Amino acid sequence: MEPPRKPVLGPQPHDAVPPLSVLLINPPRFNELIGKNPAIVERHRGFNPPLGLLQLAGYVEAHSKHRVEVLDAQPDALSYTELEAELSRRSFDVAGITAMTFTLIDVRHVCRMVRRVAPHAKIILGGAHVHLFPEATIAWPEVDFLLQGEGELAFTDFLDKLPYPALWSTVDGLVYARSDGTIHNAGLAPSTQDLDSLGMPARTKVDVRKYTSLLGRSDMITTMFTSRGCPFRCTFCDRPYSPVISGFRWRSAQHVADEMEQCIELGIREAFIYDDTFTVRKDRVYELCNEIRRRQLNFRWDVRAHVNTVTADMLRAMAEAGCDRIHFGVEVGNERMMRVIRKNHTVERVLSAFRWARNAGMERLAYFIIGQQTETRDDIDDTIALARRIDPEYVLFTIFCPYPGTGIYAQGLERGIIRRDVWGEFARDPRAGFELPVWEENFTRRELKKILVKCYHSFYLRPRYVLRAARRIRSLGELVRKFRAGVSVVRMRPNEGVFSDHAKKAQR
Repeated sequence: MEPPRKPVLGPQPHDAVPPLSVLLINPPRFNELIGKNPAIVERHRGFNPPLGLLQLAGYVEAHSKHRVEVLDAQPDALSYTELEAELSRRSFDVAGITAMTFTLIDVRHVCRMVRRVAPHAKIILGGAHVHLFPEATIAWPEVDFLLQGEGELAFTDFLDKLPYPALWSTVDGLVYARSDGTIHNAGLAPSTQDLDSLGMPARTKVDVRKYTSLLGRSDMITTMFTSRGCPFRCTFCDRPYSPVISGFRWRSAQHVADEMEQCIELGIREAFIYDDTFTVRKDRVYELCNEIRRRQLNFRWDVRAHVNTVTADMLRAMAEAGCDRIHFGVEVGNERMMRVIRKNHTVERVLSAFRWARNAGMERLAYFIIGQQTETRDDIDDTIALARRIDPEYVLFTIFCPYPGTGIYAQGLERGIIRRDVWGEFARDPRAGFELPVWEENFTRRELKKILVKCYHSFYLRPRYVLRAARRIRSLGELVRKFRAGVSVVRMRPNEGVFSDHAKKAQR
């Protein structure tokens, strides 16, 4: 790579670093890999703000003189032509792009657009995909750099050192091609232990009114993280195998409450807290609830939790502090399968957690996965039965997908259940038409899709459920969103298209 100016040999004073214009881009999802979810989930789920990019923008501007803009292509469903025109209107030195394996086709489209409209800008990719497939990704001719690991500190350091190529090798997490064609890979940037020091997402970088959700009570929602990391080791999850996750770390109650107050000032009164497992530490849960009540914040929030980590008293405290929905990963319907997937809970514990949440006045969402290792039709019947028995306000059934880099994916390759390294092939050459791998041990892909539709119909099309759901609606916007989703459930078919309408717009 040609250096932009004569290299220097030592660190530069902070004031001497020329300020750069940075554009952080959340790519479209026209070509998002789908298959494990039914069409209604993808079509009606709404849009969440690009929280990682907003967090990055807030930190960079608070700790440097660099100027950051955020472009989220998803809420307005900008076509490729519209997105390229928008990029042409902007001036930037660095384009930072979120690279997730599931949106990789669109990521590459965006990289090529940036290269066309801003040939002198440096393109850097971050996100889960780049630490899974660094060699394949840095081989793209459009890409200049990758940043592996948590990005706030490392990305700011990268921007400060970008004008000085002799210092690139000192940036944690950085991957790039040297002038002789060899690859420099600094490994992962260290995980940040003091999460409060990272500040808050720069939500004013996007139009907060564009973000909503099928589950939302309000017509405008946001997302939050109050912790990073998960201590559990479920076989189906990619978190235990992620080299980025470094223990369980959490923000202080005061810092989280400050962010809630900031959201209220922006007109946002509802947040989905996207911690992997919010309730890992009971003391921090109570501290946050006490702080919210002390400040008398009128703010609604929901969390994801493990049934083993909650108590009736904790759920009451959370509900009193504004938590009105809780998501539990139940996953399967009997204890044999719970042991197989290392979920480490029991049916009785699941029943208790859902009962406690209902008694606390919370909405409940249950996640279930079909088609996991050794699972039979009787096991799936148990899953459907348990979903109806706990009777939550929402369930999400998905087909098991062995994620790249996980132990179960490696096991599938070894046993021949997954016949070739499909994730590696896709990373090297991302093309439309790719199908996610499924665990075809006892069921074919087609059979799993049929079973998935059966799961949704058996739960959501009960008259009792429909009446109860109608009574919970609190606004016209919520009524419209849920009516459309309900119609889609009725019309569900195993092989229906998901983004056919979006794909057509993408080509315009």
